[in-house]
This record gives sequence, C-alpha cells and structure tokens, in this order.
Amino acid sequence: MPRSDCETVTLDAPDQQSALHAPAAKTARDSDVVIRVRDVTVAFDGKKVLDGLSLDVRRGEILGFVGPSGAGKSVLLRTILGLNPKQSGTIEVFGIDYHGASDREKLSVERRWGVLFQHGALFSSLTVRENIEVPMKEYLDLSPKLMGELARLKIDLVGLAPDAADKYPSELSGGMIKRAALARALALDPEIVFLDEPTSGLDPIGAADFDQLIMTLRDTLGLSVYMVTHDLDSLFQACDRIAVLGDKKVLVEGPLSKMLSYDHPWVKSYFHGKRARTVVLPDQDPAPSPKKTAGAA
Repeated sequence: MPRSDCETVTLDAPDQQSALHAPAAKTARDSDVVIRVRDVTVAFDGKKVLDGLSLDVRRGEILGFVGPSGAGKSVLLRTILGLNPKQSGTIEVFGIDYHGASDREKLSVERRWGVLFQHGALFSSLTVRENIEVPMKEYLDLSPKLMGELARLKIDLVGLAPDAADKYPSELSGGMIKRAALARALALDPEIVFLDEPTSGLDPIGAADFDQLIMTLRDTLGLSVYMVTHDLDSLFQACDRIAVLGDKKVLVEGPLSKMLSYDHPWVKSYFHGKRARTVVLPDQDPAPSPKKTAGAA
C-alpha cells in the first residue's frame, strides 16, 4: 500500500523537484547513455511479450520503470542482463552490444553493473559477508582478507550494523535482507545498479529509508539506477525519470510532470487514482480541502 494515501505534496525547493524536472544537463547525448535498447522484441512459445521496445538509461539518473502486472517489466530487465534471449533489436550496455559480445567483452560489462533481485536472492547457506564476497570471487583476484574488509565496507555503506556480516539470511528482517542484497550488488563498485521491486514487502518507514539510501548512493557514488517498481512513493520521491511499459513497448517516458499530464487510460489511472498523491507543481496553488457543512457526518 502507499506510504501516505491522498497526501498532497508541494514541490518547490530545488531538491524536491528532481522527480518533476530532469536535470538540464541530462540530455540524450551518446556520452550520457549507459544503456540503449532499440526495437527489442522478446517472445516465449511464439507469444510476444515485448514488441519493438526502445529505451535509454542515462548516466547518473534514477530511472523508474513501471507498468501493469505481467506487462513484461522483469522480462526486459532479465533480457538486458542476458538472462532471456531476444528475437530482434539491439541492447547496448556501455556502448557494447551485450547479446552479441564475446565472453571477454561480456565479462568487462558485468564487472560494471550490480543487480538486486526482487526477493534479495541471497544464498541461504552463506553469511551476509560471504554473500557479498561471491561476485568478488567470480570477477576479482583478491585475498580472502581483503575481500572480507571490502565486504564490511559495503555493509557499512548500506547502513547495516557491523554484526550483520556474520548473520545468515534467515536471521535478517525483510529490510535487512534488501540492504544486504544491495551491498552485494555494490560489491564490484558498479556504475549502474538494477533494482527489481526493491521496496516490495517493506513497511512504509523501511521503504522510505531505502529510497533515501538509493538517492544518497546515486549522489555520492555517481550511480545510474534502473529501478523496476510498483511503489508510487518511490516514483514520486526518488526517480529522475519514469518509463511506463504498456502494449508491449514503452508508452511514455520522462519526468513525473509528463506522467501526470499524459493522456492514456492506464497512466491516468495509475498516477491519478485513489491511492496516488496529489502533486502541486511550483506554479500552482493547492486545491482547497472540501469543507464539511453543518451537520455533515
């Protein structure tokens, strides 16, 4: 459920407008694009899930990817990561055609990204520290001592207590699991992180804290973030741009202000429905609250 139903949000300070107005410096120049998806079609058993989809992810932004359940959001994520085949189109990551790349080229790309899957996907038989060390062992040549030190740095980076290092996933709360999984996603100091429903299952306070953590990491580390989410609060508060998936392709993409004015049934229902926030743009006055008449219940 939303963290604050029917809440009115006035966006006037510069740091409150990031979701409404993407920074002017973020243009579609080639140097700004870290992921370029063009005319991608994905089908399973002859049934198209994505059909001619195109999308850019820009350097240093948090892109929120949203759409109806079953529309193919996770399919696109897994296709970008090379976990699903595509029937046509191109996917470039850091300028490299990942699906057509050599094993060496793929390795160089994979070392520059991190992934947080929907339920954390931590190995239950490994401690948090050991989970974080998994990508280090796969991609780096480091001593066990150094890996342990780096893992503890990542644990601190995501706001977990030091003693979390030696705990197993079964000993962690839902919020701690998400943070531990994020620490693993950051193990290789990536340039982009992929987040699949990162606030799903968290209580409102935990979800808000996680959003703030993602924004802080974006600002301090210069991360690009590709976030699949259904969380309206994440879209309103954390995302620089939003892309909406529908009809097997991207229906619309842009800042929040564009979503709020876009004339499409699902988009209007999602961003203006009963559980959406009321957003007041900088040049608007809040609508007055309806007054109860005498004797009203």
